Amino acid sequence: MIPGEKPHIPYWHLWTDEQGVSHQTRCALTEFDLKTMQAPADPQWQGQRTTDEMTVMVTVQPVGWVGTWHENPKPQWIIPLSGRWFVRSMDGKRVEMGPGEISFGEDQNTAETDGRKGHRSGTVGDVPAVLMVVQFAAPPTIASPCRFA
Repeated sequence: MIPGEKPHIPYWHLWTDEQGVSHQTRCALTEFDLKTMQAPADPQWQGQRTTDEMTVMVTVQPVGWVGTWHENPKPQWIIPLSGRWFVRSMDGKRVEMGPGEISFGEDQNTAETDGRKGHRSGTVGDVPAVLMVVQFAAPPTIASPCRFA
């Protein structure tokens, strides 16, 4: 990133289309303002804020863990802290992520197709995947890839 230039932070969005099929789209957070969090702190780039009720947790997926097909329980940001994990959407796309990569899981309201509903996820490699999860109370959107900018 060039000093003084607005940040461009990539993330994966797991979303559901109008037919109930989950997909993953590469998106970017780009709406930032340079301002102080609270005076007298120096300004820093701040992005969009969500004011809904949220739940924050850390989850640890053991080595070799692979979940069954399922939907995210709520729209949620997932940020790997250590280790690697994968997400496979119903359209067959598999994305692997590691520390610092971001995913927004919003695959609610999928329709079961050939035994698949939502996504599968699991660990990659020989160390557990430690993930920070921030769940929103707000309802999911449908057919809205890259809803955050």
